[in-house]
Amino acid sequence: MVNRLSAEDAMYYFLDGSGTSVLTGALVIVDSTSGDPARGGRLDYPSLVSLVERRLQLVPRYRQIVKEVALGLGRPLWVDDPEFDVTYHVRLSALPQPGTPGQLEELIARLMSRPLDRTRPLWEMYLIEGLAGGGTAVLTKSHRCLIGGPADRDLSEAITDDTPDGRSLDEDLWLPTAPPRQASMTVGALAEAITRPRDLVDSLLRGNGPVADVWSVADKSARLVTATVQRLVDAAPDSPLNAVTTSARLFTTAQIPRRDCVKIANRFDCTFNDVLLAVVAGVLRRWSLSVKDSVGHAEAVRVIVPLRARDADTGSDTSGAASDDAGSWMPANGPEFVTDLPVGEDSPVVRLMQVAGLADRYAGTTSRLTSEVKPLLPELGIVPFGEFSSRAFSSIFQRAYNVPIFWSDGISERFLKGCRVDQIYTVPTLSAQRALAISVNEYGDSVQFAFLADRSVVTDLPAMAGYLVESFDELLHAGPVGLAPKKP
Repeated sequence: MVNRLSAEDAMYYFLDGSGTSVLTGALVIVDSTSGDPARGGRLDYPSLVSLVERRLQLVPRYRQIVKEVALGLGRPLWVDDPEFDVTYHVRLSALPQPGTPGQLEELIARLMSRPLDRTRPLWEMYLIEGLAGGGTAVLTKSHRCLIGGPADRDLSEAITDDTPDGRSLDEDLWLPTAPPRQASMTVGALAEAITRPRDLVDSLLRGNGPVADVWSVADKSARLVTATVQRLVDAAPDSPLNAVTTSARLFTTAQIPRRDCVKIANRFDCTFNDVLLAVVAGVLRRWSLSVKDSVGHAEAVRVIVPLRARDADTGSDTSGAASDDAGSWMPANGPEFVTDLPVGEDSPVVRLMQVAGLADRYAGTTSRLTSEVKPLLPELGIVPFGEFSSRAFSSIFQRAYNVPIFWSDGISERFLKGCRVDQIYTVPTLSAQRALAISVNEYGDSVQFAFLADRSVVTDLPAMAGYLVESFDELLHAGPVGLAPKKP
């Protein structure tokens, strides 16, 4: 059976630019002293390699390479890597003394700045030793096309467990299948196109791409065109965060107490996620004030947020416990909405109320709601069109929003090789024309934020951690300011 990249995976594959890759990842920080030696609870390089080798059966794409069809006559294929070497992908690194969080974040930034080798499976993993206090970190670095669908997991999720005992798996006797020859791939792609010419034409005329827009106009059904034009005309505010970007990265993290976020949500009668968005709004306000003399009262930063962030209202939960479900900390394609964060508003309480109102309004309106991320011509398998579609997607929607926010599911306690995981940060995807991306993870009794930025645009990214704490503190201690809170 031919295993072609899906339209979404192909879009991400072709979004790679010169000297950079469309990457995502996870930073898992482990208390390496918490493992039970009697149960093999020791995390070092040999044990990590052995664990990864056993768990690869859960994520088979991590042993496959992307093979392009000659002349772009079909979407690329996933094929087994006949020379797969797990030790090439799993690497050992260490921080110099004293192993501070800043040193760890600088190392992550440099590792995420390097493109992946497209002749090998599109991922790397680093065991990072030498953290202050005896901790150890594991960084996964994966191409976005590896986890394009909701059923696709990042390797970091496959190697962690919900109990210290781990899980038992059958022995994996993997042998690579012989890769198809280029001639057979070309013939197969041509045969596929010939056997479905009607589908090909129909996808052009009645699909969801620009030709379909023209057809809908001719058919006097302008709803799709209206929605598309509205998104293009209603462009995001001008911002240096949409500047031309490079491959050089900066990375920083911060966390705030989950229980206190619940208190704020209960006090002001809003959702837990409204509080987190308002905290982000405060961060972006402070950053804006750091790069220019003043911020207008009506100034906003437009963000794109997964729609599922409006589904989980944990504002009434005061236990501080995460969901029983293990959850996921990696982004998955799905509906999203764009909303404006009022960075010009100086009152933290008014800002929170505005964020809550706008998020509710825009999460329920088609004018600000996106479908799953798709290339413009999703069904057309010919790669020159696929590559054009990916580039056009990046170009057309470069002004649809300023900052993407990746929102994880609630994550229950996790263990790696029997050792307790202290912190989990998603390393968000930073694509072209985006100088900043933010991820939000709810893990244990903390909400953990990660910021990835273009080093040439957001030069002061490490300050974001301080901005986040300040933004949270002002909400935690804010008075009503003309608005009566739910609970005094």
